[in-house]
Amino acid sequence: MNVEEFDYHLPESLIAQTPLKNRDQSRLLVLGRKTGNIAHKHFTDIMDYFETGDTLVLNDTRVMPARLFGFKEETGAKVEMLMLTRIEDNDWEVLLKPAKRIKVGNTLSFGNGKIIAECIKELEQGGRIMRLHFEGILKERLDELGEMPLPPYIKERLDDPDRYQTVYAKENGSAAAPTAGLHFTDELLQKIKDKGVNIAFITLHVGLGTFRPVSVEDINDHEMHSEYYQMTKETADILNKTKENGHRIISVGTTSTRTLETIRRDHEQFVATSGWTDIFIYPGFEYKAIDGLITNFHLPKSTLVMLVSAFSSREYILNAYKEAVKLKYRFFSFGDAMLII
Repeated sequence: MNVEEFDYHLPESLIAQTPLKNRDQSRLLVLGRKTGNIAHKHFTDIMDYFETGDTLVLNDTRVMPARLFGFKEETGAKVEMLMLTRIEDNDWEVLLKPAKRIKVGNTLSFGNGKIIAECIKELEQGGRIMRLHFEGILKERLDELGEMPLPPYIKERLDDPDRYQTVYAKENGSAAAPTAGLHFTDELLQKIKDKGVNIAFITLHVGLGTFRPVSVEDINDHEMHSEYYQMTKETADILNKTKENGHRIISVGTTSTRTLETIRRDHEQFVATSGWTDIFIYPGFEYKAIDGLITNFHLPKSTLVMLVSAFSSREYILNAYKEAVKLKYRFFSFGDAMLII
């Protein structure tokens, strides 16, 4: 399967640069998974598509303000560090700018020495493993010194960093937000609960690989990035019961979807587990976990367009995207939403 088959025309003016004032006022394109039928709604109308006994699955990861600006201790040269993934203890995989001058043994200083990062290993494409030294709790140091790492296509400055967090964000660890969840407010979630819909949480820490375009022609050659996920026994029990009772599981976002499908690929039913997933979902994949998907509009030729195409069909998805462009929907992280059901 060729990556060009997942391309579509998107005028740059439709890439949402800032979030809407009210989270739940986004538009919602509803796509019939099996029919390709399209309806145009607002996000609050999502209530109408849930039934009592369904379970909505949310990713409760929290974006870390993981972009730090400092200098190289040896020379005083300015450096930017983006923390991607915690390897173990205080060792982190990071991206550095400029990277080529940072070698094993070099140290970087942030916030006048409040965080010192020592290079212990060089990786490809500007990646490094850095050992962090700091006093107190890392989260507090990052809150004090760090900035939100917004996706590369967002050029505007974000006035309120909380708008790049979901209202239910809890577990610190992401380099990017699970953006399908940004549309929910506490009030909307309460209304959904009141309708008799279960709300269950998983955690998947989103890496920046999620924005990486597929750079190979044949998608079978694409090397997928790994991300850490976790499911509790409580969530596993809710999901198994939902299926047993003949109800539906609706996942919020591609991150929740990848977690649920990883677990159902590896186990007969949902279980409490954690680990790293590099699951790559594209047409031909057999979904075992989810019955509906709430998601945003994704980058042309990205693995995420492939994931949603696998859930419906490439033709239906690209037709819906074409329609969304025509009607000037807002695209990507701060954009509008889509429900495939």
